[in-house]
Amino acid sequence: MKLYLKQRIFSLGDKYDIYDVNENTIFNVESELFSFGPKLHLYDSSGNELYYIKRRITFFLAQYEIYRHNDLCATIQQELTFFRKELSVESDHGQFAINGDFLSMDYTLTRNGAYFGSVQKKWLSWGDSYEIDIPDSEDAGFVCALVIAIDNCLHNDSNN
Repeated sequence: MKLYLKQRIFSLGDKYDIYDVNENTIFNVESELFSFGPKLHLYDSSGNELYYIKRRITFFLAQYEIYRHNDLCATIQQELTFFRKELSVESDHGQFAINGDFLSMDYTLTRNGAYFGSVQKKWLSWGDSYEIDIPDSEDAGFVCALVIAIDNCLHNDSNN
């Protein structure tokens, strides 16, 4: 399954639309404007919240958490390294590894050693746009939440 994530650039707060290959909206993501620490909500096409992403208040390295119905299901932590960015993912969905080029946002996700998805940034577009390849459509919401958390962890100016 291929999905296309596009950030809305002319909006208050962070907002993303996630489409399928036929340009049908699959998910919407919206941030809370007045919350302590950034919080993003991922909704299905019917408006039901599937996940929310919350930034932990840390002093140095970015850390994001993904929740499903108030249950923590993943933590994305920026690691202390020199010359390149590195992330660790702890999840109740399995052991994750992220391999590739974070700065250009082209990377592969593996879960328990098996391919879980890939992300490629689209460069000539307004706002951030990504193509996400997901082999298992039942995990599509979680993969999209994970990609948005990774994007925020690596590229938000407030984190650096």
